Amino acid sequence: MKRIITLVLLLANCHFGFAQETFPVNGTADQRHTVYVFKNAILHTDSKTVYTNGVLIIQDGKIIDAGENLSYPTNAVVFDLNKKHLYPGLIDIYSDYGFPEVKRSNDFDRSPQFISNTKGAFSWNQAVRSEFEAHKNFTADAKKAEELRKLGFGIVNTINRDGIVRGTSTLVTLGDERENDLVLLDKASSNFSFNKGSSTQDYPSSLMGSIALLRQTYLDAEWYLKGGYKKEFNISLNSFNTNLSLPQIFEAGEKQNDLRASKIGKEFNANYIIKGGTDEYERIEEIKNTGNAYILPVNFPEGFDFTDPYESVNVTLHQMKSWELAPGNPAALANNNVTFALTASDLKNKSDFWKNIRKAIENGLSEEKAVQALTSTPAALLKMDSQIGALKKNMLANFIITSSNLTNKDNVIYENWINGKRYQIINTSLKDVRGNYSLKIDKMKSIRMKISGDLVSPEIFVYEDTTANKVLFSRQGASVLFSLDLKKSEPKGNYRFTGDTTKTGWSGYVLLPSTEWAKWSLVFDSTAAVTAKSDTTKADSIKGVVTYPNMAFGWKELPKAKTYLITNATIWTNESDGILKNTDILFSDGKIKQLGKNIVAPAGAEVIDGTNLHVTPGIIDEHSHIAVSDAVNEGTQSSSAEVRIADVVDADDIQIYRQLAGGVTTSHLLHGSANAIGGQTQLIKLRWGQAPEKLKFEGAPGFIKFALGENVKQSNWGDKQVLRFPQTRMGVEQVYVDYFSRASIYDAKRSLQNSNVKNKKATTITDSGIPVRRDLELDALVEIMKGQRFITCHSYIQSEINMLMHVADTFGFKVNTFTHILEGYKVADKMKAHGVSGVSTFSDWWAYKFEVYEAIPYNGAIMHNVGLNVAYNSDDPEMARRLNQEAAKAVMYGGVSEEEAFKFVSLNPAKMLHVDQRTGSLKVGKDADIVVWNENPLSIYAKPLDTFVDGILYYDIRHDEQMRKEIKTEKARLIQKMTDAKNRGEGMQKPSFKALEIKHCNEKELVLPN
Repeated sequence: MKRIITLVLLLANCHFGFAQETFPVNGTADQRHTVYVFKNAILHTDSKTVYTNGVLIIQDGKIIDAGENLSYPTNAVVFDLNKKHLYPGLIDIYSDYGFPEVKRSNDFDRSPQFISNTKGAFSWNQAVRSEFEAHKNFTADAKKAEELRKLGFGIVNTINRDGIVRGTSTLVTLGDERENDLVLLDKASSNFSFNKGSSTQDYPSSLMGSIALLRQTYLDAEWYLKGGYKKEFNISLNSFNTNLSLPQIFEAGEKQNDLRASKIGKEFNANYIIKGGTDEYERIEEIKNTGNAYILPVNFPEGFDFTDPYESVNVTLHQMKSWELAPGNPAALANNNVTFALTASDLKNKSDFWKNIRKAIENGLSEEKAVQALTSTPAALLKMDSQIGALKKNMLANFIITSSNLTNKDNVIYENWINGKRYQIINTSLKDVRGNYSLKIDKMKSIRMKISGDLVSPEIFVYEDTTANKVLFSRQGASVLFSLDLKKSEPKGNYRFTGDTTKTGWSGYVLLPSTEWAKWSLVFDSTAAVTAKSDTTKADSIKGVVTYPNMAFGWKELPKAKTYLITNATIWTNESDGILKNTDILFSDGKIKQLGKNIVAPAGAEVIDGTNLHVTPGIIDEHSHIAVSDAVNEGTQSSSAEVRIADVVDADDIQIYRQLAGGVTTSHLLHGSANAIGGQTQLIKLRWGQAPEKLKFEGAPGFIKFALGENVKQSNWGDKQVLRFPQTRMGVEQVYVDYFSRASIYDAKRSLQNSNVKNKKATTITDSGIPVRRDLELDALVEIMKGQRFITCHSYIQSEINMLMHVADTFGFKVNTFTHILEGYKVADKMKAHGVSGVSTFSDWWAYKFEVYEAIPYNGAIMHNVGLNVAYNSDDPEMARRLNQEAAKAVMYGGVSEEEAFKFVSLNPAKMLHVDQRTGSLKVGKDADIVVWNENPLSIYAKPLDTFVDGILYYDIRHDEQMRKEIKTEKARLIQKMTDAKNRGEGMQKPSFKALEIKHCNEKELVLPN
């Protein structure tokens, strides 16, 4: 006869696995190999397969079988689940369980540190910690384990979230045994991020520096594997190579960093599992096209409390939209067939986990996908799906028992079984008492009562009329205590009840206000509408849409190229034709097709009447710092030639749109001026709304930022930086000489190596068997010497300008551009003789620091008259919106003609950037980068009406006015929606001012957000 035992009789601490074999037994040992059977379950063996009369059989922590109509030994211990649900235990693939919180370094409280201070044969950089092994450092945390078990988690991949290269994680169970029994997989994944963590080293200090360090580490590891190990022993590089065989997890944290991580992965053949954020839906096409799997947190943004109406100005439209749309992030990935797992990481309060999962489901995520993302997907990503993530034969006995479907808002997790060991979350004998009742007290009229809320801690409300009053209540097992104040029943006053539950209701004794005792009973008569206390919010059926970018002035649909004909306009060609009056221009497919009078509009063309309007090429800003994520300087070393602005282009910068409104169509994004050799630059077109990669000017030659003067030698940086070389202008020159000397030797070795390989003179790249280590920093300098990369140099003082030209002559290259160049008028002839391609200056800035005391507003005109190619630049996002007015100053200071003055901000910068074959003038076959002005573009009253980039209308003053109205309407809708949510009990945060950063060469300032 089978022995039937209900769950309530199961001993809370019975353990069906085995103790660690290497530990001695002190006393008696449990040698049982009992078979345990769970029957009459709604058994979810995985996210898709459900047995309504399921049976699960386990023994010694393993699943013997799972399904329906299964036979089992007569001596098995059987638990009748009575239609309770049974799910695989949840897996969190991204956890820091067992590790202390990482303390970030404070860069302002210490002297500079250039090399790692870690003792041993490790990487030169403390942020590269590939040798770290989590399983050797992990320490179980009983309190945190219990917290995660209550959520349904049984296994976590625990990662030490410290550094850019973080070493290996370990896969552990959330049991209460010693660590030896908890580790399932010692090395589960290799881990990366863009955050240097607790490193006290200066480098890297920027996002682009982190990317460069990671790229160089990949190259160093490859070099080490191919023979570098013969030259040096490096624990970090050796571990890096060893870890490449593991699943690779990259913590990116938000959509643009997701794309950056994916790009690195493709460069080095690493298929990252990317730990993202809550905003991937904003660039879902690009996210989908990465082909990566993702780990999604559910720490959706909180709404804002707008009790104080003035505080609404501190909240941007993007923040408001994120609150509404971020819960739809998992659904967006699911709908685009992107593989993803869900994680509880990043939640400030882990108890919000299921509430946020349900919020994701309300926003389109299916229950099946949610369960899959918490079970089988994380198991498969870690290549452990043969052991965990489902309930199948020979898999680990990790499962949870629940009251209903896992994602239901009234679901209760009763028990969490880990490796066959039971962890009771809620007593399964706890009766569900929620419903509508009649309260009967001896010799009194019945009173209506309702019990609602969640199963574990329900709420009682009493109705003497239609008004509900909450009752103070406590329950311990079957015993209950509560009190209530009756105001309309006799006798009036406080009633204190004690009793216990029965099958049909509650009963006991009550102490009346008169201090007499009476019998009472609470009789169930109908089921109450049940709503969990923590889940009172209800999704609004009206939602905004994702725009590109998802912020103010974003496009609901990205604009497309059309055929346009502008007629009867004054056209500034910047070509030999000069300024043409009453002329037409036709463009389509991104190119200028015709230029002349009386052009016939092709079928379907959009015709713009240009009468009394002026048409110019788009303005080109040779020196800009917009659209750069994080810092514009990697100023921690004398040279940062390895870093690339291309890696950190920010497509969501509102300055892109604002500068389109000023007629700018192309911007040259520069590294700052903190060091002698700065980073590689990026030329972009202001294609507002497009993804970062699509902003980049296709085929544009490479540039790099150099700098001279006060910033480089840190004249105004305070005492902190006194140890960084150089400290003098002489030292700046020596930096150039030293780096180019080393680059010359490096190039010679690389050339010899490549020749040897090509001619098969060496079997292992070089005769010594040790390859020449590829150096990203020196690669950039070699490109300069070979004319493959051009210099744009921050400069002021004539002596330093002469110095850099002398260095260039010594190493056989030319300085392409001197930017700022405020003493250029003193050495214009020498620059022309050297072969400088261009000088990009301010129109009339002077005296803002010592080295510009001798600047004059005639500088641009003088250099132009000498025959140099002169441009006016902004170095400031606000000035960039008025570069047409800056050009006009060349007319005022120096008498430059209007036609030539406008070239200062259009054709001339195109020439110095070597893209004048495509843009900078209006000529048939060139890119249709075109601006339509209401009057002469050099007038202070001129403003762009339309700005086209590649023939696409990215700014239209009429559409701008319409969008401003729509933005106000949308903000008002979202403010009301947040207010309604607050009134329903949803938690809200207080608005806080977050300034918009305005970036310059060596500093940043803060302004009001958009």
